[in-house]
Amino acid sequence: MSGNGPQVAIVHACLRDGRGGSPTAVMEETSLTDAERHRVPVLMGTSHAVFVSAHDGPDGPVAALRFFTAEKELPACGHGTVAALAYLFKSGEYRTTLQTPGGVFAGRAVREEGHIASAFDTGPVDLREPTTAECDLVVPALGITSDIRVPGVRVAAVGRPRLLVPVATRSSLAALDPDLDGLRAACDRLGLLGCYVYSVAERSGRVAARMFAPSIGVPEDVANANSTACLAAHLAEQGVTRIAVDMGDSLGHPSTITAATRPGVPGGLVRLGGAARIARVLRLP
Repeated sequence: MSGNGPQVAIVHACLRDGRGGSPTAVMEETSLTDAERHRVPVLMGTSHAVFVSAHDGPDGPVAALRFFTAEKELPACGHGTVAALAYLFKSGEYRTTLQTPGGVFAGRAVREEGHIASAFDTGPVDLREPTTAECDLVVPALGITSDIRVPGVRVAAVGRPRLLVPVATRSSLAALDPDLDGLRAACDRLGLLGCYVYSVAERSGRVAARMFAPSIGVPEDVANANSTACLAAHLAEQGVTRIAVDMGDSLGHPSTITAATRPGVPGGLVRLGGAARIARVLRLP
């Protein structure tokens, strides 16, 4: 699709072994209304759109980011940030201060073979135990049965809260078929962004995950980096300080997000990373 409007880069964020990734629309800040911004991911066939305004500040480059789905503006979007850093990268090692509605973070990008490696620091992750109502409303809508459920459900927030739900194996995760209407109703009632379901971490720190967020117009996300940051903060309490999370397989877009926590930092400060590639540049119709 191409028209006569502003340019839009389609960036595949959080590639796995150079392929897959989450297609993300990235464009320069523009005079579009918010209603028009919500239309960008629809028109571009992506789950999210990122609007970027970059300038030189007194202490170096600064990039302001806004994140939109078809239905919501988000205070933060991890894979959208990975995509924006790849979009902003020109040469050498690019470092910038990222200003988002959810906070101010340090970001960097470097070119590696066949892609751009992006990384950024999140803000603190808030973790708490779920209420009985949160578990009783959400878990059945996910289709998680007692034979695959394991202890350790948590509510986690970088920006908006979401439920972290562990299951026993990768195969049980892959087989999930949630009731998306029921899940949306439960998340709307509870004020949750969505549900991040993950397999028990391997000794190497490898995890598989799926993120369901119908309340923001994303039935299942190809890659969800901020939820991965939440998981990293949770697992850090168990002594796991580095993870690599595989997502997107059920959607045909294999993706991987890395996360590392900093021991001793209050609130579980996390550095997220992902590989990205600009796939094509189009114009809005």
